[in-house]
Amino acid sequence: MGKEVRTQSYTREERQHYREKVRQNLDVFERMLAESVFDDAVPLTGLEIELNLVDEDNQPAFVNDEVLESIADPDYQTELAQFNIELNVAPRPLPGDSALDLETMLRDSLNRADEKAAERGARLVPIGILPTIRPEHFQGEWISANNRYTALNDSIFTARGEDVVIDIEGPTGERLNCFADSIAPESACTSVQLHLQVGPTQFADHWNAAQAISAVQVALAANSPFFFGKRLHAETRIALFSQATDTRPIELKNQGVRPRVFFGDRWITSIFDLFEENVRYFPALLAEATDEDPIAVLDAGGTPQLGELNLHNGTVYRWNRPIYEPGDGTPHVRVENRVLPAGPTIVDVLANAAFYYGVVRTLANEDRPVWTQMSFPAAQANFEAAARDGLTARLYWPGLGQLTADELTVRHLLPMARSGLEDWGVSSTVISRYLDVIEGRCTSGVNGAVWQTECVARLQERGMERAAALADMVGRYRDLMSRNEPVHTWPLP
Repeated sequence: MGKEVRTQSYTREERQHYREKVRQNLDVFERMLAESVFDDAVPLTGLEIELNLVDEDNQPAFVNDEVLESIADPDYQTELAQFNIELNVAPRPLPGDSALDLETMLRDSLNRADEKAAERGARLVPIGILPTIRPEHFQGEWISANNRYTALNDSIFTARGEDVVIDIEGPTGERLNCFADSIAPESACTSVQLHLQVGPTQFADHWNAAQAISAVQVALAANSPFFFGKRLHAETRIALFSQATDTRPIELKNQGVRPRVFFGDRWITSIFDLFEENVRYFPALLAEATDEDPIAVLDAGGTPQLGELNLHNGTVYRWNRPIYEPGDGTPHVRVENRVLPAGPTIVDVLANAAFYYGVVRTLANEDRPVWTQMSFPAAQANFEAAARDGLTARLYWPGLGQLTADELTVRHLLPMARSGLEDWGVSSTVISRYLDVIEGRCTSGVNGAVWQTECVARLQERGMERAAALADMVGRYRDLMSRNEPVHTWPLP
């Protein structure tokens, strides 16, 4: 959910003071990168899974406060809308069979949470965009009871000065064109975030590698083909999230002002590049200052919290975000990979994670990295094509030219993933279990988006209206996901 704030609005004086603190934090962070010892002895991985709540009719259930009260587990937190919650997984090493232990833990945790949700008339569904969400669901009280969310909503619309335009066209000609007077549509986007802790000197290589393969990640894992009843992109969440949180009116877009949801505009040489860009180009949305004097803390041999810099960083929505964590006295940095949709199953989620960690490891250690052979605009064009077309997207890769995402994965990237996981010390059992899932998606041509789309099409062919077919599909999805079998093996009606 991000860090909670104390208030929902800020004075001009508070905003000015906050800006000064952010810039001071940035200077201190630069010093720390040169002088401080960061924790990079054992690279750790972390995971966040956002979840939707649905009622017995597979419609959104706006009961997250009640569900969280029943779950009574601090690993589960609120998200933007009252039909969202989030599961945070503690960091852990990657080697050995740890992923199998994680799979068991996640299944047990989610099963228990689902049972507790059922006590409040709701069920958990991990899916990129809940297909049954409709505009009318946002006409009442939809936002979660957190100051952070209300403050973000108000700041975005104050900066923009007008309603948000959502305009997305799908491959079959279906188009959504509507206005929104809040960031409610953004709450429809639920994701899985992967964290990778690395040393500051290794950060740039790992971030560049994550950017280079983000398109393939999206193509393989696409699971968001429907929104507001329309069949749109394979991973509609990418365009929807970008448009729903856009602080720029059309005039600022025309001037080339950067969006808050930001792929980036260049390869980097240091983690400092990203934090400096955030401070230089993005006005504050939240402006809550702390009493910390980070210079005094650092001069005294302590580890500054850098609260203002971190709060600001959390409102620039990069698809691969830099994270600074002060820890318990020894700070660390990590890459937060944010491109993946939630679901469909835990085994699918961990397959996506294994593929990512393996390929990033290999790419980051190459003598001639892929980002020295591919322009940044080409990487961004890949990303946009993958979100639109999924597994069949045509992507550019150096030395191979243009080929479909599934072919690129099978021919070139799966061997990289296997090699990278072996370098991490991951067991052969884990590697086979999860990379076989990725290969199965490619050879079958089925990921979550394809299964959802085909299921709804078949139900409509039987005479169902779109809304009924979507609800029926979500019910089938919910039942099938509980079996923890990969989505490419799911039966169709």
